[in-house]
Formats: sequence, C-alpha cells, structure tokens
Amino acid sequence: VEAVHLIADGKAPRIPQPKEGATYEGIQKKENAEISWNQPAAALHNWIRGHDKVPGAWATIDGQVVTFYGSSLLDASVPAGQELSIKGASRPGLVTKNGLVIFGNDGKMVLVRNLQFEDGKMIPASKYFSVDENTTLELTEEEKKMAEDIR
Repeated sequence: VEAVHLIADGKAPRIPQPKEGATYEGIQKKENAEISWNQPAAALHNWIRGHDKVPGAWATIDGQVVTFYGSSLLDASVPAGQELSIKGASRPGLVTKNGLVIFGNDGKMVLVRNLQFEDGKMIPASKYFSVDENTTLELTEEEKKMAEDIR
C-alpha cells in the first residue's frame, strides 16, 4: 500500500536498470537472418524456427532471396525429389511431395514446408518447380448461371 501511495504522490524512487546483465537482444533484422549452411541439421532447424515469421530465415536460390518457414527435423531415409541448388549449401536441397528437404553438415535432414519469394508470394515448398504454371478456373453450367445471377 505504501508503494502505491508513493507512486500516486510522485515520490517513488526511480532507479535506472543497469545495462550489464541485461538480456534484451533488440529487434532482429532481415540481413542478419541468412542461413549459415555449415552446421548440423538441428541447428538449421532451430535457426529457421527461431526466425519464423519475423524476420524469416533466408537463403539465395536462383539469384533471389527465398525465406524459409515451417521447418521440422526429418528422421527417415532420403526421400525422392527434384534437386534444388541453394547458394552456400554443400549439398542441393530436394523438392519433395512434402516440402523442401535440406541437409545439415552432419548428413541429417530438415523439412521446410513453405517458401516466400522477394515479391511477397508464399507457396508450399513442394510446389517450387510448379510456380510458373497458370491454372484457369473452369465453371460448370450451373456455376456460370449462378455467377450471372449474382452479377
């Protein structure tokens, strides 16, 4: 009660917090979140998950910055997939039906589920090589009639 009264009266002591021993890390910046490939799979996973969603761990693929989201450690045999060259990685990644498999320097694997490009477009990692495909929406006769009624 006494402390509350001191605060209310504006007489409470103000002691600045010392800087030594402080644990505040500050705001992470995108340029500091680049993935360092010379580490084990567990460290890669922790780096990606630690930067998920902001600022996002990234690497350079085909000359553009690609941000990795949603990683998990993969404890299985190497899955079938299409190779993807990643700048700085000692071994190419694999685009599989479940996502992008990347390798640590210990040979173990990490599965990344989503990728985001510099333009902000996010895709499932498993669709990396089908990004450029255009799909058109085909309406049935009933749907066309409904669309016309709505117009």
